[in-house]
Amino acid sequence: MSESQNHVVPIPGPPPEEQHQEPKEGQNHVVPIPGPPPEEQHQKPKEGQIFSPSPVLEHRRGWEGNDSNTLIVVATLITALTYQLGTNIPGGCWQDDEHGHVAGDPIMRDKHRKRYWLFMTASWVGFGSSMLMTVYLLTGVPVESRRVRWPFVVAYSSLMLTFITSQPRTSLAMDLALWVCLLLFLWVAISFKNWEERVKNSFKRTP
Repeated sequence: MSESQNHVVPIPGPPPEEQHQEPKEGQNHVVPIPGPPPEEQHQKPKEGQIFSPSPVLEHRRGWEGNDSNTLIVVATLITALTYQLGTNIPGGCWQDDEHGHVAGDPIMRDKHRKRYWLFMTASWVGFGSSMLMTVYLLTGVPVESRRVRWPFVVAYSSLMLTFITSQPRTSLAMDLALWVCLLLFLWVAISFKNWEERVKNSFKRTP
């Protein structure tokens, strides 16, 4: 062997019959999928570079980003709260049958009749709306549907009205005004994403 000739050492490999061997019956043939280089797998953003969320995550923000299971839990909590308020009326009940009242009747109904009926109406509306929302979600109605959004707005705002009405010496007109304001605020808040998308689409369609 001359001095300028390289010495090559052969590396043993698999036998020729195993190089192109087909998988046996019942054996899965695994094909490796090439991935990104190791230096790009854990790549950090450079200085001054901001990673924006993917379009899918961006589209799922807002009310539409809520999970139906989460809304079912919220609706169940509102149902339990309104039921508890409806069965435990503030002020308690009469304990005797004297002075024209019957034992077990609500004291608020005899002392503050208008406040009592507003309280009970808000409690029943919140209870019914939350149960309706639960039924819609369990039957597969989409979260972004109005049949889910409207019951949530009504149930949540009615729960607030029930709490305010239960407080003594508050103006019933002010209570109703606060309820309407909260109703409108919730509807605008959960519908803002849809309106934003509609405005963007309308601008895109205009020549």
